[in-house]
Amino acid sequence: MDPVMLIKILFIQYLYGIRSMRQTIREIEVNVAYRWSLGLDMMDPVPHFSTFGKDYTRRFKDTDLFEQIFAHILGQCMDEGLADTSHIFVDATHIKACADSKKMREQTVHDEALWYEDELKREIAQDRERHGKKPLKDKDRNDPPSGGSSDGDGKKTRKCSTSDPESGWFRKGGHKHVFAYAVETACDRNGWILGYTVHPGNEHDSRTFKPLYDKIRGYAPEMVIMDAGYYRTPAIAHGLLTDGILPLLPYKRPMTKEGFFKEYEYVYDEYYDCYICPEGQILTYCTTDREGYREYKSCGTHCAHCPSLGRCTHSKSHVKTVIRHVWEEYMETVEDIRHTRGNKEIYARRKETIERIFGTAKEQHGSRYTQYIGKARMEMKAGLTFACMDLKKLARILAKKESGGLPFQEHPYILKKIYLKIKERCWSLTLTPLFVYSLKCRRQFFMVCP
Repeated sequence: MDPVMLIKILFIQYLYGIRSMRQTIREIEVNVAYRWSLGLDMMDPVPHFSTFGKDYTRRFKDTDLFEQIFAHILGQCMDEGLADTSHIFVDATHIKACADSKKMREQTVHDEALWYEDELKREIAQDRERHGKKPLKDKDRNDPPSGGSSDGDGKKTRKCSTSDPESGWFRKGGHKHVFAYAVETACDRNGWILGYTVHPGNEHDSRTFKPLYDKIRGYAPEMVIMDAGYYRTPAIAHGLLTDGILPLLPYKRPMTKEGFFKEYEYVYDEYYDCYICPEGQILTYCTTDREGYREYKSCGTHCAHCPSLGRCTHSKSHVKTVIRHVWEEYMETVEDIRHTRGNKEIYARRKETIERIFGTAKEQHGSRYTQYIGKARMEMKAGLTFACMDLKKLARILAKKESGGLPFQEHPYILKKIYLKIKERCWSLTLTPLFVYSLKCRRQFFMVCP
């Protein structure tokens, strides 16, 4: 079978948000427009719905065909000068996997290495050397991980679906706990989708940021706008600022216990490399741990008689510990960027760009859940969905350019006179809310007319 026809069938499915290939074939059988786009006559047979599944396994599996389709459509948008990559918005959304939440097993895994681990190790070694500390020994693979549930062998367990092992157990706030995939997406200020990556739903956005960043780095953005999920990862701020890109992140409240001093109430003295508590006591440098955090500790003897001890620490030794990341100065630069005039309005555009993309994909293109199993097919679904969304915008804009504008702009003077006549008559009519609303819409259209 012609592979071009197969891809066209896929585009019909994703453009119109048809939920399955079986339903798509039924629509093609009775829709003349679909037949015309596929080059089929009225009496020509339509391919069986299982044809694409077989061809995917034999032809398209383990290829980057769908990513090439997405890149080709995006390239056409770039050629028309429609995309503006000076500001790039990044966020992730979750798509429910085709997996039963009750069919799972416990899987023992090791912690995956962070994408910035090597660079962080070098920074930690340099920091310890500056403070006269011995270098840390290489951590054994069997050592217990820093977080997560672990057993005596230094391994941690996680929930794994028996239906779709590549999906991840998604837990967030009041959402229902399900197996899902995370689709991390980047778009420009005009809503053009620039790149995407697919990951299991149990991986944090900050851990999956690097593959997407490698894709959008070539666009040379001036600023990357992200939500609070990326805030507490100094490696992201370090990487972006090192590349000359401004990261715009929102404010996140300190997660301290009620009644205790806030983190910002402990003032850092950069010259003497120490912290000063609200009572004026000095917290001196102690060590730098494997996670890249410097530890500053107070003197327990002095703190034992402090009147604010109850608001500072409940430690039995009366020692207060404050941590500071070796890349904390980059986070302070991020705070300065956030307070820069005009950046608040830029961040507010997330709801008009990346959030709107996710809403459109879920409402109109069937991206609330998937019927595919496996990460490879999820990448195909995400790529085709975003390619169709870019294609629809591109087709509308090109059609508008070819026609010379909207129909009501061809004769603005005549239409404006009609509007004035309607306005004169409206005062003697009993106006209904619907008519008033339609009149206001018409007025907005005519306001743009010369």
